[in-house]
Amino acid sequence: MKLKYRIKKEAKAHFLYLTGDLIGDDIGPKLVEFVSDAVNDKVMVFVVDLSKVRYISSSGIGLLITMLTKMRNAGGDVYLTTPSEHVKKLLIITKLNNIFTVFPTMEEAMKGLA
Repeated sequence: MKLKYRIKKEAKAHFLYLTGDLIGDDIGPKLVEFVSDAVNDKVMVFVVDLSKVRYISSSGIGLLITMLTKMRNAGGDVYLTTPSEHVKKLLIITKLNNIFTVFPTMEEAMKGLA
């Protein structure tokens, strides 16, 4: 399933809502550009909603790590929210759950911004 996305910009954070398979295809550079935009806008938190992502490839993992590295180099952070069971298992197996801040719901991520 081809990846679709929607971006929402707020003062405290930029939000990226993904739908489909995160495989690091031609959309990957565009997603990294969104993180760069957040850094340029002096927004230090980037929230990625994974609730509608059904599959993440190794390239998709690389994309998430690139986004995280860009934000952390600027003093910010990337939060992952609402991963499906499959994505949650992948984050645990790859130990990315220890690197990323992962929230079970978007509401909890929003509380983390307050």
